[in-house]
This record gives sequence, structure tokens and C-alpha cells, in this order.
Amino acid sequence: MASTSVPPPESYDDSLESSSNSSSSNAGKGSWKHAAFHVATTIATPAAYAPLPFAVASLGWPLGVSSLVGATLTTCSSLLIASLWKWDGNKHTTYRHLARSIYGNWGYWSIAFFQQVASLGNNIAIQIAAGSSLKAVYKYYHKDGSLTLQHFVVFFGIFELVLSQLPNIHSLRWLNGVCTLSTIGFAGTTIGVTIYNGKNIDRGSISYGLNGSSTSKMFKAFNGLGVIAFSFGDAMLPEIQSTVKEPVKRSMYKGIAAAYTIILLSYWQLAFFGYWAFGSDVQPFILGSLRTPEWTVIMANIFAVIQISGCFQIYCRPTYAYFEEKMTPSKQTNRMPRKDHVVRFLFTSMYMGLITLVAAAMPFFGDFVSICGAIGFTPLDFVFPVLAHLKAGKMPKNFNPIVILNIVIATWFSAVAIMGCIGAVKFIVEDIKTYKFFYDIIVSESLDPSPELMDDENHVRVSLANKHGFKRQG
Repeated sequence: MASTSVPPPESYDDSLESSSNSSSSNAGKGSWKHAAFHVATTIATPAAYAPLPFAVASLGWPLGVSSLVGATLTTCSSLLIASLWKWDGNKHTTYRHLARSIYGNWGYWSIAFFQQVASLGNNIAIQIAAGSSLKAVYKYYHKDGSLTLQHFVVFFGIFELVLSQLPNIHSLRWLNGVCTLSTIGFAGTTIGVTIYNGKNIDRGSISYGLNGSSTSKMFKAFNGLGVIAFSFGDAMLPEIQSTVKEPVKRSMYKGIAAAYTIILLSYWQLAFFGYWAFGSDVQPFILGSLRTPEWTVIMANIFAVIQISGCFQIYCRPTYAYFEEKMTPSKQTNRMPRKDHVVRFLFTSMYMGLITLVAAAMPFFGDFVSICGAIGFTPLDFVFPVLAHLKAGKMPKNFNPIVILNIVIATWFSAVAIMGCIGAVKFIVEDIKTYKFFYDIIVSESLDPSPELMDDENHVRVSLANKHGFKRQG
């Protein structure tokens, strides 16, 4: 049995500081703008934008809108986490060590588990999305090309392996600056093309009803809640905060405010315009519903790949950091010895090989998004911040309205996590029955099931491909 002892709270990023070390030489170097780049890159990925109209369609207008409003509470949750910086006089530069300082070993290992689920699930989902976008660009120029989705998943994995050799989050700041611009480009392009397509569709043919049996509707709703949780997920805030120079809290608050301004404005527009344009037939990856003009759809796919390249890197860093804590004790020096670079390359190669294998073998984008949001992001973004503030004594001890509200939030989102997990597992089981491993399917193409198959009894099974926006190639 593995030891349950918790390693000392070491730094995670370029500051190379322990949680109790406050020397200026080891301080973070980033500005609030860099923090905004990192936060926007971790949250506002195309894989987070793209499923929002589908999530609203799975829930219907009333519940979909209210769920989006509720999910914007991540803004407050992020501020709560940022405010716990040095809450006990020590710096806590990873989410794991922050949890340990409040809840002890139990908190450390719980957060480590949820963060790894979020990181691994997120990277599998966005690698599927990146491979699909790359293939869409390829097919635009080579209509009869023979390369499959799996080829592009592997190509993207190799590129991420190269980026994985960069030492820390701070070294990604300029890449993430470009990714933030790509986020704006993707959102603007996709929203514009969605409106254009919506205006050119016979509006009388658009349905906003929830299809299928009562059981089917319930599982779709559960799945939709998990998707929304994924779209607003940010499991990396303490790690990002550790890259920021003094005054850390003030800079982080400004960075969070700037990032969420971009995120919320674009999220809401794409979610509502996407559902308005395509109704209940909207694809989980919104680009799969867009048809014309083709060049703008391709441009959106290019923006998607650029943005995902940065997001992937931030989410693989908790795994890399934990490994380095265990395997490279020389991490506490400012220069990593050559042998440690070799060890890092071998480990990152193993990590990328695993992620790439799963993404290529099971390219079920919608399922990974939902289960990752339910099990990974919901506890980290909606439950732990509230409970941590209560435990750390940062809220009134009596049951005043603020405390009651936060307890309600934590309870509700705990239920969301359970429901989202149930919905995701249901669809994963159905997908495994429907598809073989390594199917050449792509989220930018859709499958239109025959009307006679769309009865209530078989609705879930025959609409699985439509749920994912998938079509078998060849």
C-alpha cells in the first residue's frame, strides 16, 4: 500500500519556493496581465465554448439559462481561492498544499485526486477537439485525403510533448497571451458564423423541445449539467497565482476580473445564439453545426487548435509537478541538471503517450467533457472554495445569510457532480456499445439518424452519434 504521507508544500512553478519561503529572489514574476492570460487560457478553451449550446439544448431554455447563471458563481469561487493566498502566513503555491493547510492530509489527497481527474479528463477532451479541428482544416484543402482523426490526435500529441519540455507555467506566458487572443478570435468568429447560419435556416424547422423518453431527457439533463461545469472549470488557480509578483492578491483579483469579463460575455452569447440558431439539433461541438461560409469555419478551427495548445500545457502541469516532487529532488535549485531533463522527457513522453492513446481510441468528446466537469471541476470550483473559506474562518461563524448561501451552493453543486457523473457514465456505456475503438470519427461532421429510428425506446442509442456530432469516416 502506498504511503499516505504528504510531501512538504513545495512550489509548483517558476518561483521555486516552498510554502514558507518568502524571499524576494524566489517571488513570482508575472503581472496581473499574465495572470489574466493564464486564467483565460485554462477556462475559455474551444472545448469549453463549443458544448455550451448543446448543454442548454439538453436542459431547455429555463433550466439551461438558470444553470448558466449559477455556473458564473465560479467568478466568486475564484476570488475566494485567490483570497486564501498566505491565509495562515505561509504561501501555498499548489491547490494540493492549500487544501493540506486547511484540511490536513485528507484535504491534500482529495484535492490531488479531483485535480488529476480534471487535468487528465480535460486534456483527453481537448486533444480530441484539437485533432478534430486539425482534420477539418485538412479536409478543407484535401477533400479526398486519407489521413484519419487518429493521425491528427497523434500529431497534436507530439507537438504538446515538445511544449512539455518548457519548465513551468510562467514560461508559457507569451504562448498563453497568443492563446487568449485566439480565444477572442474563436469566440468572435464562431458567434458571428452561428448568427449568419441561424439567419439562413428556415426558422420554422427549428425545434426547441426536449426529445426522447422521460428517462432519456433525465440523462441528457444530467449530462448537460456536467458539460456546463466543465465549461466553467478552473482547477489551477493557486498554481497560476504562484507565478504572480507582489502585490499578489491585488494582481490576481485584477487578472481574474479581466479574464472572466472576456469569458462570461462570450460564453453567454455563444450559448444562447447557438441554441437559438440550431435548437435541439445543435451539435455538442458547435463547429459541427456550422456550414457556411466555409473559410470562416476553418478560421475558427485554426483559432481552436492554437488556444488548445496552451490550455493543454497548463492542465498537464499538476501531474508533472507531482512527479518532479517525487523524482527530482534537485528541483529546489534554480538549474535542473541534465539527468533531470532526461527524466522529465521520459515522464512527459509517458504522459503524452497515455493521453494520446485514450483520445485516439475513445474519441467521445461529449462524454469526457461531462464526466470531467462532474468529477473534477465541480468539487474544485464550486464546493471546495466555499468549504475552505468556512473552515479557514474567513466567514462569520454564526449562520447568517452569507454562510447559509454558501452552504446551499456547496450542497447544490455536490448534487450536480453526482448527476453529471451519472449522465456521463450512461453515455460512455452506450458509446462503447455503439463504436469500436479507434473509430475515425470527427466532431465537425454530423450524423442524421433516420426518422423511423427516432422513437422513444431507441432514442438514446441511435442519437449517440448525433449527440457527439460524430460521423464514421470511410
